[in-house]
Amino acid sequence: MDNVLLVVDDLEAAKAFFIELGMELEGETTVEGPLVGSLIGLQDVRATLAMMRPPDGHGGIELDKFHTPDPIRFGPVDAPMNALGFRRVMFLVEDIDEVVARLRRHGAELIGEMQYEDTYRLAYIRGPEGIVVGLSQQLG
Repeated sequence: MDNVLLVVDDLEAAKAFFIELGMELEGETTVEGPLVGSLIGLQDVRATLAMMRPPDGHGGIELDKFHTPDPIRFGPVDAPMNALGFRRVMFLVEDIDEVVARLRRHGAELIGEMQYEDTYRLAYIRGPEGIVVGLSQQLG
């Protein structure tokens, strides 16, 4: 997998959230024109893209802010976890308590946490624009 796309309205808040998760801004650019539109099936496209990569460089999150056409919000920002569609991405972390505390200082909401036997601690966090991420810490 190369990346997962998240369309956002507040690009700066989304970038800051993923940076707090330990990702790095690989690059940012604006794309527009008929070639872009034909690729994604829209007309008059102008969007700013920010590519966030984890430190190991594998995979990533592409954040897109559409300037034209206007973005469309589909459903509530705080959709429940059983809503159809893409619900979360999970990150493996070394210290779940430290990451949760850091994200909460930046306005993220802890949805819930649990420990699965003696193997994992898990936490779900809701960040800007309702973005949900899972955190997983291996135990032992």
